[in-house]
Amino acid sequence: MQNIQLYIANTLVDMFDDESVSLTNTIQEIKDIAKVPKSFSPSFVGPASKVNNQLFKHYYNFNIDNGFDARLKVNATIELNYLPFQKGKIKLEGTELKNNEIYGYKITFFGNTVELKDLIGEDTLDALVGDSNWIDGFTKPYSSSAIYTGLVSGYDITNGGVSYSNAIITPLITHTTRLFYDTASDTADDGNLAPNGTGESTAMNHGVYWKDLKYAIRVDLIIKAIEKTYGITFSTDFFNSSNAPYYNLYMWMHRKKGNVDDPNAPATFPQLVNFGLDSTMTNVLAAGQTVTVSNQTGNNKITSTLTLTPNSAENTVYTVNVIKDGVIQDSFSQTAPSAISESVDLTDGNYQVQVVVREEFTIDSISLDLVDLQVPESHTINVSAFTIQAISQFVPSAQLPPQNVLEFLTGIFKLFNLTAFVLNNGTIKVQTLDSFYANPSSSSPFDISNFIDISKSQVNLALPYREIIFQYKGLGTKLAMQHEQLTTGGVGWGTTKYMGDAKYDGGVYKVEAPFEHMKYERLINIANGNNTTAQVGWCVDDNDESYLGEPVLFYPIYQQNQDQIRFLNDRPYVNSSSNIDIDDYFIPSNSVAISAATSTANINYNQENNEYDITGNFTGTLFQTYYSNYITQMFNTKRRLNKFTAYLPTNILLNYELSDRFIINNISYKINSVNTNLKTGVSTLELLNEV
Repeated sequence: MQNIQLYIANTLVDMFDDESVSLTNTIQEIKDIAKVPKSFSPSFVGPASKVNNQLFKHYYNFNIDNGFDARLKVNATIELNYLPFQKGKIKLEGTELKNNEIYGYKITFFGNTVELKDLIGEDTLDALVGDSNWIDGFTKPYSSSAIYTGLVSGYDITNGGVSYSNAIITPLITHTTRLFYDTASDTADDGNLAPNGTGESTAMNHGVYWKDLKYAIRVDLIIKAIEKTYGITFSTDFFNSSNAPYYNLYMWMHRKKGNVDDPNAPATFPQLVNFGLDSTMTNVLAAGQTVTVSNQTGNNKITSTLTLTPNSAENTVYTVNVIKDGVIQDSFSQTAPSAISESVDLTDGNYQVQVVVREEFTIDSISLDLVDLQVPESHTINVSAFTIQAISQFVPSAQLPPQNVLEFLTGIFKLFNLTAFVLNNGTIKVQTLDSFYANPSSSSPFDISNFIDISKSQVNLALPYREIIFQYKGLGTKLAMQHEQLTTGGVGWGTTKYMGDAKYDGGVYKVEAPFEHMKYERLINIANGNNTTAQVGWCVDDNDESYLGEPVLFYPIYQQNQDQIRFLNDRPYVNSSSNIDIDDYFIPSNSVAISAATSTANINYNQENNEYDITGNFTGTLFQTYYSNYITQMFNTKRRLNKFTAYLPTNILLNYELSDRFIINNISYKINSVNTNLKTGVSTLELLNEV
């Protein structure tokens, strides 16, 4: 018999002498290979002792204020014979009463594995602000010049004292307009990336219009934002800058179909500080300052006229908010070039004027004329106008796709067949399943032959499936749909199936990554049929209408000193400066490199033709790199899922890890799960024989 100690908040919990506590540890459920490992116990009951009543604050009595919150898990530790066994959390499931008197507390223990669901809940990616809105430290202006810079060079950004290279880029992925390349065109064709051709003038309205493009952010920064938002730390086993298939991965910040959603970063002009009524002031509305109205009592107020005159900017809708103490007091909207002139009453408080626009917007003048001072003394304060350019900002937290954070993490795990568990220092160790098994914690396996109950055991089929499908949830863009329509059997782009023998019995299992998998297109010069160095993405559906779909992940390829393409600042054409010919730009790809000689890594599950060089396949698929070894082993005809009953000694229970091997009669086994009754020491083992 084992002696069990359960500590909650460093307090030893009272236990019934005859209460059994069992704990299950599992790494990769053989019947659900896409799940993250877990450790848990069935519920057990602790007595309603004085100690336990204090710990759980008499939970059975709902009239107690500030009682125990059973919705939350609490840090806990289990010891065996007063030796550390496992850290984790407990959850109070409820109470048991007998004869209407409290009898005990029903408790479930969760091992210190990845229980992110409780921490993250239903949060979406726009909740990833981190400390001091860390993720928004990668905000860039949403303007033609800023989008241009993101396209030709990307942005190295220092945030929190750390420099991140190419944190934000602009890839050649359009949300509406299809791009093509035709040097012979002599018409003003939107979407033609070719520079001046035969018969063209420099005024031709060619090129990719900047508003057809959106920024992309490095996926690694989203992972860091998760760490900073929820106070967790992932290990660098997989999440590191040397791991190109992970580190080079980007997410296109495509929150809504079509044009960029409201960047949610209005041009804000805070005003003059410490404005007193006995002062005579000018330039009250200087940028970076706040108007403070003081000494107003009763019905005393300042009546002012707020006037904003825009620069041309025809048909641009803008809003002016008057904010008092952080709350909008008055709001006025207008369409440029019309001006706003409205009466505003000012009482005690701090005032700001905020201008909200969706695009570049130039203000010729903005003024606050104090026309009536309803105070014992009369004052007139004249305010000088000023000119300022309001540029919308592209804020990551507001532009990331509306995906659940947990779904995003699960998706990354499904792409690369990752597993995770928590180290004693609280770090969440993340690594591929192959790496996990290849690096056992113990230098030598545990021989448990003498502890096996030979009177009973089972040998079962390892994998109860005849077919496993690996695919993406999002295959709705036009080129991806065309691919599926043209393939034999209608196989989705990047999708693969692993089939057992046709005569096998069993079901079909799907590993589905919750991302959009776009098919990209290398452009051919229509004029001569030659390949260009430009590859583009087109995010539309089968009807050529802008498409949202699932979040898009891709690898950017930096094309430097390659075929010229045209960037369009204005549409319609304004002057020759509207068009810029560039030979450096980021193209989207499903492969880490466009040449297999550099890298074969890609985010196709299937071995597809390389979009850039359709003559060759990239072999380093997700399935081949991260799943093949494990799946083929599971389908091996000699593989079995073995069930044993064992009486493991304390030194093994305290020291084994799920990456270790057990030896039984000279046969080596990987651990699938271990269920241990901590009171009796009886363990039920699910082991996979190595072949």
